Amino acid sequence: MSITYKDSGVDKEAGYKEVQLIKGLVKKTHIPGVLSDIGGFAGLFQLDTTKYKEPVLVSGTDGVGTKLKIAFMMDKHNTIGEDCVAMCVNDILCQGAKPLFFLDYIATGKLIPEKMASVVEGVSNGCISAKCALIGGETAEMPGLYKENEYDMAGFCVGVVDKEKIINGSTIEEGDLLIGLPSNGIHSNGYSLVRKIVFDKKKLDVNDYIEELGSTIGEELLKATRIYVDPVYELIERFNIKGLSHITGGGFYENIPRMMPSGLTAHVNTSLIETPPIFSLLQKWGNINTEEMYSTFNMGVGMVFVVSKDELNDLENYLQEKKEKFYLLGEIKKGDKGVVLCHEQK
Repeated sequence: MSITYKDSGVDKEAGYKEVQLIKGLVKKTHIPGVLSDIGGFAGLFQLDTTKYKEPVLVSGTDGVGTKLKIAFMMDKHNTIGEDCVAMCVNDILCQGAKPLFFLDYIATGKLIPEKMASVVEGVSNGCISAKCALIGGETAEMPGLYKENEYDMAGFCVGVVDKEKIINGSTIEEGDLLIGLPSNGIHSNGYSLVRKIVFDKKKLDVNDYIEELGSTIGEELLKATRIYVDPVYELIERFNIKGLSHITGGGFYENIPRMMPSGLTAHVNTSLIETPPIFSLLQKWGNINTEEMYSTFNMGVGMVFVVSKDELNDLENYLQEKKEKFYLLGEIKKGDKGVVLCHEQK
């Protein structure tokens, strides 16, 4: 008796159905430059070279780590794709790049078309927020490698910047100021520690309501990562943004120094940050010291950038006009490369 691919656990028909379910989601993200539709062997995007004297392509790839476990626990899958987009586009934004297009890769033990379409819905929404196009992707059914009800995903983004406008931190100097833009929660980093605290130590269920949060713990932990393309790309075009840092895994201590030249130190006053309640709860529940918190989590600041003092008034006025919240975190001083955190009440 002959066997089929389906007998081994791979259902090609489910894959065809998923493609049909996501076609509309993909189409919604298309921007000028997209030359292909879903279903081809590759995604095509035409670069408008008239806008750039020396166009440089900037790429980034990332996933969402063990935050996926929260999606599995809640059986809610329509935001995790947004996290994946955010982790990629926020990174290339740090070099001054405008995101152009995005591709995703999803691997699962059993392909359930409706579930995968829900994941892609999040990817589509993220691309719309990032003003970039979803031009391709892959969903792989891999029985024996993944559990039937689980999946993993990663993304890849390409953007463009004029060579002379690449942001690399080389012009940062003593006296420059650090500005922070708020996060909307944990974003997509530190979830191995989060899960250990919340579910192993505190013994909470995802459906437990937490008064301080005004939501269940699961709803808080599954909040989608903020995408910073708007307003950051407009800031890049209007002001001399000298450096940008996406606060991801490694928190303040690892990420802020990545945008700075040697011989300089970022002095940050953490008392100016309105830290979301989830962080104080995690610190209390896990008995975590403050340094560990700032070296693991974003603590309420998802993006930090550097400007000179003489641009501060215009920049503040612009952000206020946009009704964009921000923190004047501190300044750059001479010293060993790194970060010094203080908590001085103003």
